[in-house]
Amino acid sequence: MSNPDSFIDEVSEEVRRERLFVLLRRYGWIGILLVLVIVGGAAGYEWRQSRLAAQAQARGDALLAAQVEADAETRTAALARIAQEAPDAVVPALTLAAEQVAAGDGTAAVATLDALAANGEVPEIYRDLAAFKSVLIDADRTPEDRLLALEALSVPGAPFRMLALEQIALVQLGMGEREPALERLAAILEDAESSADLRDRAASLMVALGETPDSVTGAADAQ
Repeated sequence: MSNPDSFIDEVSEEVRRERLFVLLRRYGWIGILLVLVIVGGAAGYEWRQSRLAAQAQARGDALLAAQVEADAETRTAALARIAQEAPDAVVPALTLAAEQVAAGDGTAAVATLDALAANGEVPEIYRDLAAFKSVLIDADRTPEDRLLALEALSVPGAPFRMLALEQIALVQLGMGEREPALERLAAILEDAESSADLRDRAASLMVALGETPDSVTGAADAQ
């Protein structure tokens, strides 16, 4: 390579370096900022995860401490504090409701379960569980209201659909609606989602009503 060519290459390289230096001086702060954001975001995420883990640990310790309290009122009060501090914590709320039922305070238990069922921050399966338990223990609810609540829990895909169908049949029997109740029981027997225990209960109830499961399911198929 001739000296003029070498000189031109050196000048071009120097110009490129100078341009790069200018660009770094002008826009280098953006790269630094991005690095800081990434590092800061990662640190923030780790801090949040650590904080959540610490809160969960503290809540678990408090829950265990509450459950070993010998006095029922003290135990219930401790559980109520935990549930109030973390309204989206499922286990404390369900434990509190069970304690309230054991203490004979069904009204308070229903209120606890209804609050959990209405909490949009709680996963749907736990909201449905709370709603289902509330229906079971709410002595003040009319049969019509029970049916409405249970129908909402028995839609296809609902996690407690089959248990809700069983309760619907029981409510209908209590209302004197024998045929609709038998249809519900037949549906339980035919549904692949039904557990063996649930099928046994449905079949036993049919027999107690003077019906054979085969005759009822056959009639339902014919309709």
